[in-house]
Amino acid sequence: MMKFQWDDVKNYSPLVLAFIGDAVQTMYVRSRLVAKGPHKVNELHKECSEFVKASAQCRAVHGLMEILTDEEIQIFKKGRNAKSESVPKNADVTDYRHATGFEALLGYLYIQGKEERLLELLEKAYSIIDTKE
Repeated sequence: MMKFQWDDVKNYSPLVLAFIGDAVQTMYVRSRLVAKGPHKVNELHKECSEFVKASAQCRAVHGLMEILTDEEIQIFKKGRNAKSESVPKNADVTDYRHATGFEALLGYLYIQGKEERLLELLEKAYSIIDTKE
């Protein structure tokens, strides 16, 4: 991934971490989908949306809880509890808050440069969502 000079991760609000985490997950999912073979862009977009919507992210983070470290759980909780300005019309409030916590965790790991752990969680989350449990 690209390398940037980041401030101390403690200087970022949970919502800023979630903003970065959303982009990280989207890039990961899009890359996985494109690597599977040629598709029409509209189909790729629809399939990607199934992975990055709040309900899917909520399901993923619940499936990951048992392998998260105490530090990662704290980051997740900060993101989950952050007060955002709005909730999308098509998302359940609880799902949306859990999704924000998940994205904050991904953003945190990305900024910290913990690429191996980030990739591990992204792969497991992808598998959880892909099975549509």
